[in-house]
Amino acid sequence: MDLAGSSILITGGTGSFGKAFVSRVLRDFDPRRVVVFSRDELKQYELRQVFGDDPRLRWFIGDIRDRDRLRRAMHGIDHVVHAAALKQVDTAEYNPFEYVQTNVSGSQNVIEAAIDCGVRKVVALSTDKASSPINLYGATKLVADKLFVSANHYAAHHETRLSVVRYGNVMGSRGSVIPFFARLAAEGRSLPITDKRMTRFWITLDQAVGFVLDSFGLMHGGELYVPRIPSMRIVDLAQAVAPDSPVHEIGIRPGEKLHEEMIAPDDSHRTVRLADRYVVMPTIATWGYTPPEGGQPVSEAFSYRSDTNDLWLTVDDLRAMLASFE
Repeated sequence: MDLAGSSILITGGTGSFGKAFVSRVLRDFDPRRVVVFSRDELKQYELRQVFGDDPRLRWFIGDIRDRDRLRRAMHGIDHVVHAAALKQVDTAEYNPFEYVQTNVSGSQNVIEAAIDCGVRKVVALSTDKASSPINLYGATKLVADKLFVSANHYAAHHETRLSVVRYGNVMGSRGSVIPFFARLAAEGRSLPITDKRMTRFWITLDQAVGFVLDSFGLMHGGELYVPRIPSMRIVDLAQAVAPDSPVHEIGIRPGEKLHEEMIAPDDSHRTVRLADRYVVMPTIATWGYTPPEGGQPVSEAFSYRSDTNDLWLTVDDLRAMLASFE
């Protein structure tokens, strides 16, 4: 991995992932500088209190909808992590074009700025909702994924290479359901479950950061990396968080899936498996793409779904993971 001594920029750097990523990079890789790019001045102020006056940190107020601001921020940058996005599924259903402007147009701005500024490597964060999307949020993230992969075509004569990382629900993130369940349990209230059959992929924040960092070392440009992570049943999560609390079903919300998918069957023909991840290779690669060494092709019509996964978390597993965050 070549992050030591490099300059790194993270969009959406004040979110849960951004905070964990910045902390890990400062601690383990001794970068020359880390640029936190985000649009909320209060969150930047609060994060500055966490990291103090570390001379390696730079703070840029800006929106990924503003390409000129991105170009200014990326001047002299070697690596970019694109984590900025609008992410709430139900909110997207009511405000679709806002999500298009940030998740699609904003992503294209990140791509253009990175190529213009000679950034070496870009890793964009995706979501399980981008595979076979049924909601607006997932659809915008699928478009963003394809933008980043295809950008390698017109970056072919430049140094810039771009790849995507796709993973599921993050334990310990700002939008996690865990603190919500815990608060309701403390108040003696029943926990709302959209559907008792529901399953989800599950990854810790530390694992997500590590997976992105490893992807920088592996990537040649155009890969979509998917970690091999466990699934869990939402009723088991409720049992782990609040074993004495009753639950009640409220029905699936607008745009929500019963089970999540990270690799669709139609992508199986270009998917290989490594020890800790799947790699979905680009459909067309004119920039001299190199397939991953040691990758094993998956079976025909393979899909990676949270309900048919071969890795599962039990109630005891979840409870042990929750204890590690206390």
